[in-house]
Amino acid sequence: MKKLIQYFVGHERLVIYMSFAIILVSVFGINLEAFAHGVTEGDKGYIQETTGVMPIPFIYLGAKHMMTGYDHLLFLFGVIFFLYRLKTVMIYVTLFAVGHVITLLSGVLLDISINVYVIDAIIGFSVVYKALDNIGAFQRWFGFEPNTKAATFIFGLFHGFGLAAKILDYELPVDGLLQNLIFFNIGVEIGQILALIGILIVMSYWRKSKRFLHHAYTANVVMMMLGFLLMGYQITGYFFA
Repeated sequence: MKKLIQYFVGHERLVIYMSFAIILVSVFGINLEAFAHGVTEGDKGYIQETTGVMPIPFIYLGAKHMMTGYDHLLFLFGVIFFLYRLKTVMIYVTLFAVGHVITLLSGVLLDISINVYVIDAIIGFSVVYKALDNIGAFQRWFGFEPNTKAATFIFGLFHGFGLAAKILDYELPVDGLLQNLIFFNIGVEIGQILALIGILIVMSYWRKSKRFLHHAYTANVVMMMLGFLLMGYQITGYFFA
């Protein structure tokens, strides 16, 4: 506890940022409709009116969900933030992908029902966790460095449950369910790869800046604040929706 207090005393800026994030959550959390990225009525209606194996629609829906899933993208951004070698990036992205594939398929096929607000709040927390990890908070606060590979895989499992919750909301017919889930996951991976390419291109140019390391701290604090906002929306939704 003494180390934790000393850390906060020496990092007033981080305290200010965190306090600001908590205030934003408290004041605006209940009205953050923009942070809900559930199933659109148009997509849901189209899927419910059709039956059988539908490769293209489900690949499209999977890619669309990943490309518009800011919580998934924020976590992915945090994961690769300080990864410079392409091989290392692929290892972490694969761990994340394997995690969400496992729970996406099992969550839907076994009809594992988890409250969508709870699972999305955990996903929001994953963004906060990764931002804190990137700025070395755990090492300074608690004197240890979490296993980043294990954390990426474990949070991938939770992100998969979030994807499964969206699929369950479609109320899919049993006919062609497994095949459609596979196509949906293919779409998710396509969307993830496209997003990853975009992030890596931006990061490659940003890292060439002499002030990258200076801006890196602020960028991760902003990411942490966004994670708190995501958590705030989901928590208030759980209690008041």
